[in-house]
Amino acid sequence: QVDLVESGGGLVQAGGSLRLACIASGRTFNRMGWFRQAPGKEREFVAGIDWMSGGTMTADSVKGRFTISRDYAKSTMYLQMNGLKLEDTAVYFCAASYRVSLSSTSDSFSHWGQGTQVTVSS
Repeated sequence: QVDLVESGGGLVQAGGSLRLACIASGRTFNRMGWFRQAPGKEREFVAGIDWMSGGTMTADSVKGRFTISRDYAKSTMYLQMNGLKLEDTAVYFCAASYRVSLSSTSDSFSHWGQGTQVTVSS
């Protein structure tokens, strides 16, 4: 059984920082990613990473503020979020796939975590 467990969410003031973590247990994936879903909105891609090469892809909405990374030995993916804005408030989901090409589409990911809430206040 494969589990993805997110952590690190919380309440932060605008302009602040948070670091999310996702531990993948059970198997090694080819790529992982972060998505988010705000109330009343569709789930959107935030960032993705190739597990072996460390190559990344980041959504334009968070580019320059969010950084995705992974610790191969710990089977853990991170999302460092700086300069948080009110519109970053959402549930953030960890996702993983055995496919080898980076992609921003949610249906290309086969495994999902339960999500962690990030709330940015003014």
